[in-house]
Amino acid sequence: MEARKIAFSIAGRVPIGGGNPVLVQTMCNTSTDDIVGSVAQCRAMAAAGADLIRLTTQGLKQVESLREIKRRLRAEGILTPLVADIHFLADAALAAASVADKVRINPGNFAKEHEVACAKFRELLSLCKEHGTAIRIGLNHGSLGERITQRYGNTPLAMKEAVMEWLRMCVVEDFYDVVVSLKASNTLVMAEAYRLLYAAMRDELGCIFPLHLGVTEAGNGDEGRIKSAVGIGTLLGEGIGDTIRVSLTEDPVHEIPVGRQIVAAIADGYSPRGSRTVVEASDWEDFIIKGSCLWGPSLLDKRIDDFSLKGSTIGGAPVPAADGDRFRDLLLQACRRRFTHPEYIACPGCGRTLYDLESTFNEVKRRTAHLAGVKIAVMGCVVNGPGEMADADYGYVGEGRGHVTLYRGRTPVLRYIPQEEAIDKLLELIASDR
Repeated sequence: MEARKIAFSIAGRVPIGGGNPVLVQTMCNTSTDDIVGSVAQCRAMAAAGADLIRLTTQGLKQVESLREIKRRLRAEGILTPLVADIHFLADAALAAASVADKVRINPGNFAKEHEVACAKFRELLSLCKEHGTAIRIGLNHGSLGERITQRYGNTPLAMKEAVMEWLRMCVVEDFYDVVVSLKASNTLVMAEAYRLLYAAMRDELGCIFPLHLGVTEAGNGDEGRIKSAVGIGTLLGEGIGDTIRVSLTEDPVHEIPVGRQIVAAIADGYSPRGSRTVVEASDWEDFIIKGSCLWGPSLLDKRIDDFSLKGSTIGGAPVPAADGDRFRDLLLQACRRRFTHPEYIACPGCGRTLYDLESTFNEVKRRTAHLAGVKIAVMGCVVNGPGEMADADYGYVGEGRGHVTLYRGRTPVLRYIPQEEAIDKLLELIASDR
């Protein structure tokens, strides 16, 4: 018997899952306590067509700020659902259940003892039922606890197993307003984790919870767009995925049209299962997104080793040779097939980021562009940084206002150094190892 695809709606107006159109969401990079700035950014996101908007909600103070942000937006007639992004504090999640339209959590972070975390999770399910609030269970590669990694390693299988524990509890508690995400900056890990989870929900649970897709810490520019289109497009082309976010280290409003382009490309036959064999693009961004959706999945799964741009066009003209070669290099790297450039892992920033992440990342890219094959992470804060940059050789992680900690792998080697010295120190660290 075919598994049931679960569908529900957020705030009574945004349907998720069950064959409904794929939703495109984004996240504020303002401080949630900056109510005026956050309202302005939400206003711009809503005008750009965001289906959901997420705001970091570290503690009880930010829950109250979120309450006021929501009040002001609703007073303006902006009804876009708001998602509270919780990381560790279970009490913040419990408080947010009566404020946000959806609460994003990693339940394993609620407590060191698994039994305590389970009890808090059940309490949250009860409150969300009471208030009609949805939940996103969001686990990222690199943020898995020792209890899971000791059994399964830091693998796609571990990601799937961790989520299934919480989904089994949702089924027992008869709570189905749940979206699940298993993000990674590595497109291969990301695709495999979602495939494993989809099969497990189908075969074990008999129901498929809606899935939120994203390549986390994708970076910016062409690289961020190509990497996102590969990971998201691969799964959408297989019928997996109900909501998406393109995580770019840019103004978050930029994420929304890119997400729409990925969804449209798949619908228009730009996937290995579709009808297209060449790309006909209106402009460069359109071309790289469609091309990534068309050839990326086959490269990712090693069904092909290369691809031809013969017959593809941009604005009706053949693709210039130099542009085509650059796209090929970036796509092969995004698919983990051939590394000709540095590999960057960069978070989009959020309310916890206390430095100018976007300009810093661009400067890191400029000064490390010659380091082909080196994986460098630039992360906004220590909440996610050390875990979610698990694949990086080196990390630049914000630690307090105006200060940075540099990592070799997952080990901090230079702590709390002034930001104005940090890029020089990063280059010295890399040089000392080469």
